[in-house]
Amino acid sequence: MKIIRVGVDLAKSVFQVHGVDRCEKVVWRKKLSRAEWLSALLEKIEPGCEIGMEACGGAYHWARQLQKRGFTVKLIAPQFVKPYVKSNKNDANDAEAICEAMSRPNMHFVAIKSVEQQDLQAIHRIRAELCNQRRAKGNQIRGLCSEYGLVAPREMIQLRAAVPCWLEDMENGLTIRLRRMLRGLWLDLMNLELRVKELDQEIEIAAATDPVATRLQQLRGVGPIIATAIVANVGDAKQFNSGRQMAASLGLTPRQNSSGGKERLLGITKRGDAQLRTLLIHGARSVLRTAASKNDRMSRWVTHIAQTRHHNIAAVALANKTARIAWAMMTKGTDYQPGPVTV
Repeated sequence: MKIIRVGVDLAKSVFQVHGVDRCEKVVWRKKLSRAEWLSALLEKIEPGCEIGMEACGGAYHWARQLQKRGFTVKLIAPQFVKPYVKSNKNDANDAEAICEAMSRPNMHFVAIKSVEQQDLQAIHRIRAELCNQRRAKGNQIRGLCSEYGLVAPREMIQLRAAVPCWLEDMENGLTIRLRRMLRGLWLDLMNLELRVKELDQEIEIAAATDPVATRLQQLRGVGPIIATAIVANVGDAKQFNSGRQMAASLGLTPRQNSSGGKERLLGITKRGDAQLRTLLIHGARSVLRTAASKNDRMSRWVTHIAQTRHHNIAAVALANKTARIAWAMMTKGTDYQPGPVTV
């Protein structure tokens, strides 16, 4: 019988496949090695067959390889596959669950990232990790020097200015041994600063050359970092039917605990990419600082929320609205059109 749908459970070395025919009868179930699984798949099925995988490590690469060969590939978030796992969890049951989940008419699928999107995402991931290392290195310097009575303000720029002064001052109580170790920590911090600046330059170049990222920077609170992060995460955003769906995928919508006709809204769901959600909220905070002095409709709206509710609620609400506007700009190819200013 002709196979119409295949579920693939990806792993590092072993791939489990589960294929069904038009009558939903299992006709292919096999465990394959990494070296042979793609050739075995091409021999067994015909172009046009649907292939489903979990959106996990390596899924985008294999999805692009299969698309080049004429197959329809669907990626599913792991949390949507889990309810279809029968009995105990193993590779065979996982592949069967993927095959079953992808057949559901209302299933939500993950858009396949391009190589360019993954490049941008890699830049952001590396930059975020370097920023964490820089913060940790700065805290280590502060902790060690505080034991000798040397304290710098909390900002990193103040610490960068203080350490050279500490090293030059020979009467501040630092021993020769600690000065030697502090100089090494200082060089480590400077190397991290240099690498972060190099990645910032890469992001600025990408934001200037990508037309979508350039257009997104017209939004208030959106710079090169946020614009490229949006492009890396959602691509052209056409996988979402509305701006609300895109905001929900980023975890910027309220979490519900409703029952019996009574609606109860809690905090935001915090789904999707945590880094992009954090960037959008931080960008909204920067807009809030100057919103009170502006008279446009959005500034008045977010200022009212900050005054009547809470500053954090206003920041999340503005981040939600920014995501919705970004969806409209990306799907329709339009520029940002702010509302009229009231004098």
